Amino acid sequence: MKRAKAEIIREYGPFADIEGVHGVTWDGEQVWFAAGDTLNALDPGSGEKTRSLNVAAHAGTAFDGEHLFQIAEDRIQKIDPETGRVLSTIPAPGGGADSGLAWAEGTLWVGQYNERKIHQVDPRDGAILRTIESNRYVTGVTWVEGELWHATWESDESELRRVDPQSGEVLERLDMPEGAGVSGLESDGGERFFCGGGRTGKVRAVRRPKR
Repeated sequence: MKRAKAEIIREYGPFADIEGVHGVTWDGEQVWFAAGDTLNALDPGSGEKTRSLNVAAHAGTAFDGEHLFQIAEDRIQKIDPETGRVLSTIPAPGGGADSGLAWAEGTLWVGQYNERKIHQVDPRDGAILRTIESNRYVTGVTWVEGELWHATWESDESELRRVDPQSGEVLERLDMPEGAGVSGLESDGGERFFCGGGRTGKVRAVRRPKR
């Protein structure tokens, strides 16, 4: 297993009126982050918050190329990013104890924090297709170039982990600096991971290891 220290490239925020950052996702141009009562767009070039949608946004966030998906309490909302309208909802597998959210292979991948699991979920009805076990609390979840990564946050320690999507075996670990907890995780498909910073109200860009 590879292990290294995470390299933080840039920090964004904290932002006015944002008490905490939960889920994060990437739409190809902007970072979206969940902040409880709003879903916010961040320009990673300028570092400015550019838009805010008034929707419940309590945990993980994902983007399928057209729509945003957002965990709100015990459900997952499908949202029109232009209007902020909730188009449909499905039950979240953890019934309110859910954390990260990612889109890959035409399905949603949902972290369950205390249960230390990641579920692959049918976006049409919420049916659980597969479950991967972890040995740490699971926060953010992301896929990039066929790699499944998830964030952990336990006992004031956080790390990013690349795991085998079949067995859950940990293949690589990036240790975050002390005090830099990760509440949400997303890749931009390139060299950056975007990490939610929880109650710090920050979003951090972390360098993705080169292959």
